[in-house]
Amino acid sequence: MTSQPTEISHSRVEATYKAREVEGLLDLYFYRPIGLRLAEFFAQLKMTPAAVTLLGGVCGVMAGHLYYYRDLRINIVGMVLHVCANALDNADGQLARLTQKETRKGRVIDSVADHLVFASIYVHLTLRCFFEDPSPAIWLLALVAAISHALQGAAADYYRSTYLYFVANGRRIRIDSSSSVRLDYRRCNWRQGAWDKLLLALYLNFTRQQEVLAPHLKKLRETVSELFQGQLPAWLQARYRNLADPMLKWWGLLMTNTRMLVLFALLIIGQPVYFFWFELVPLNLLFVYLIFREERMAESVQEVAQQWRDLA
Repeated sequence: MTSQPTEISHSRVEATYKAREVEGLLDLYFYRPIGLRLAEFFAQLKMTPAAVTLLGGVCGVMAGHLYYYRDLRINIVGMVLHVCANALDNADGQLARLTQKETRKGRVIDSVADHLVFASIYVHLTLRCFFEDPSPAIWLLALVAAISHALQGAAADYYRSTYLYFVANGRRIRIDSSSSVRLDYRRCNWRQGAWDKLLLALYLNFTRQQEVLAPHLKKLRETVSELFQGQLPAWLQARYRNLADPMLKWWGLLMTNTRMLVLFALLIIGQPVYFFWFELVPLNLLFVYLIFREERMAESVQEVAQQWRDLA
């Protein structure tokens, strides 16, 4: 009898997942349950997902500033704010799904907020390291690490969204190509919609990065869209799932939770400079390996789809 409320509560949380397969352990057992409570609270306040995104962005930017100080007590306050920012980052998406207000604009604003948070973290960590050891090399190290971070995040988002499109519980999400975003960008006017135009410019750059990093996946997505018009056959879903499942947990290591845990550990021991090296060496090695594996997989599925077209 006592398990029923727990089961109901769990089903409510699960209804706000993108899909269980793409959720990390911390997300499943910490951020998503907290995010649901926050989303329900914000829904009662009639807050929009964009407003929640903004609140999370402010917390994250403040956290980045507090990482500048060489005082562990201040750093811990920053860590708490960082966790709050991540909880709000989960809550905005859950609120959008809860209230059925998921939009492309919301996804772009969420992405911009994430970039601002980590820009604050990188800038303040760089300044801290520079004043500890004033070497110009730290600026180059931080810049290359930040670029690596941006590329890893773009690729991880691309592969996870493709997985959702292909196999996640039969759900469908809108897959935007750079060509479709470019058309919307050209239709938008700077005078009448400067904010929308700016968001589309940022999103256009983001989609271009993704397609450059994964040309075979881009080709596969275009072929499947042309052949099946969003109604994917079960055999294609099963094939993609079998090939992509083993790599999902590794893509998860390139997401926010891993970086946060490593950053917290390095702040506690007073060695934040190694955060840049963590980004540059192990994460980049994993990134290159996953790109290679995913591109080979996309090429394989592309060949099967073309054979199906030839036989149809």
